[in-house]
Amino acid sequence: MLQPKKTKYRKQQKGKGQFKGIAHKGNDIQFGSFAIKSLENAWISSRQIEAARVAVTRFMKREGQIWIRIFPDKPITRKPAEVRMGKGKGNPEFWVAVVKPGTVLFEADGVTIVDAKEALRLAAQKLPVTTKFVVRRDYAAQ
Repeated sequence: MLQPKKTKYRKQQKGKGQFKGIAHKGNDIQFGSFAIKSLENAWISSRQIEAARVAVTRFMKREGQIWIRIFPDKPITRKPAEVRMGKGKGNPEFWVAVVKPGTVLFEADGVTIVDAKEALRLAAQKLPVTTKFVVRRDYAAQ
């Protein structure tokens, strides 16, 4: 599972402006020829990212290459069940990546467009956001 090796602070506040507007960074295909792009706001957990990665790699069977363009660097805290209010903030339970509309989530290359579309569709099923399959502008089918 993905998570930071080290952070400056153990706990983080929820944040209000994290979902405002569209993504201006991480919204272009950088590495591969095919990608899935988020169409809505969400917190995507490290477990969901891992499940999507496994789905893609199983379908592609060691052909091609994939890139994960999001990283879960926000700790989400929870208090244990049946605990009274107060007594401070809970302990970090899991990590999430904050995703805005337009963020590229996964990229793929080295496979046919049909295989890439199916592999990324399987990945998209594991994620809590609606996504769109996109192809690099300068892509020419070989």
